[in-house]
Amino acid sequence: MTDNLLRGASAQTVRNTLAAGDPLPGASGCGSAAMGGFGGLVDGQLVCDVLGRQPVYSERNAADPTAEKAWSFSPGDLTEPVVVPPGVVRTADGDSQQLTLPEPSVDDPSSAQTAVSTALKGALGLETDRRSTDTAVAFSGGIDSALVAAGYPEAPLYVIGFEGSHDIATAREAAAAMGRGGDLHILELDHKTLENAVSRVVEATGRTNPMDVSIALPLVLVAERAQADGFGRLALGQGADELFGGYSKVVDPAADHRVTAETVRGAVTETIRTLPGQLERDVCGLQSVGLEPVTPFLQDRVVAAALRLPGELLAAQTERKIALRTFARNERVVPESVASTDKKAVQYGSYVSRELDRLARQAGYKRRMDDHVGQYIRSLLGE
Repeated sequence: MTDNLLRGASAQTVRNTLAAGDPLPGASGCGSAAMGGFGGLVDGQLVCDVLGRQPVYSERNAADPTAEKAWSFSPGDLTEPVVVPPGVVRTADGDSQQLTLPEPSVDDPSSAQTAVSTALKGALGLETDRRSTDTAVAFSGGIDSALVAAGYPEAPLYVIGFEGSHDIATAREAAAAMGRGGDLHILELDHKTLENAVSRVVEATGRTNPMDVSIALPLVLVAERAQADGFGRLALGQGADELFGGYSKVVDPAADHRVTAETVRGAVTETIRTLPGQLERDVCGLQSVGLEPVTPFLQDRVVAAALRLPGELLAAQTERKIALRTFARNERVVPESVASTDKKAVQYGSYVSRELDRLARQAGYKRRMDDHVGQYIRSLLGE
């Protein structure tokens, strides 16, 4: 259990949100609210925001899941933790879906871009003289982390990867272009470090599947380094790909088996709905290290504006995250070389996924075997 009963928005904001059925009440700012959303205990009920940005758990068979020792922000505090689903209120009487992700009408391109730009300037802190001394930035050199870094002009930038990896090369180039080369800290991985971290990541996230582990590994290792360097918060670009059309599968969804939608907007909505599961993994990983996540792209004002974007400002054959890149260019937040960078997902850009596969094969788990990397991961846990 934590001494604090609620994370993110204030108790009164949560009450107003539930009373009005407003899933995006505008919670934002510093502290835990910088991630957006809310989660915890309010008026004798467990609550979680519509995107699951502040995960909260209760014991599976608790007679009263709101009792003092029956719930926690950390699944490790409980015997059989069950997460409160996004938008749900949980009481002794069961779960009740109170909030759902809105499906607003589409704005015209000009109005939509203006709304997104206004929201981003506020969420990223570009209009304030911010001099945070407790925040580090997870930096891979792509547009997402570069925009986050622009809001923390004096923060250290951490990139992780194996020697020669795409992320380290891209981060070096982007940091230099932004005049931040001296702020960049490079965490170069090796097989021993990767292998030793697997058990910590699995314990923190409760997940053993190769995809989740390969995504969480770089985040947890960066968090451990930032925490060791004395920082209490880690600023991340989480949510940008989902909200702004960053995945290749949304470009031509009718021809892509990975989505069921047939329009760009529909496919982006599908990816947004995957955020709660991803955020639960990432928050648990950071929480295990003792760091607080700061995710500007997930603040309510950004989410609300992104949901109104037309498909033409989301993704096309020639470019993805169009509205986000347009904002960066129009406001001259980052150099053009950074605004136009097309970066790999962290598990691939850092080579973590590739090297986990290599380690699995070296340990005798060949690719012809079913789930060979998963079997390798479980072997490291003694299973």
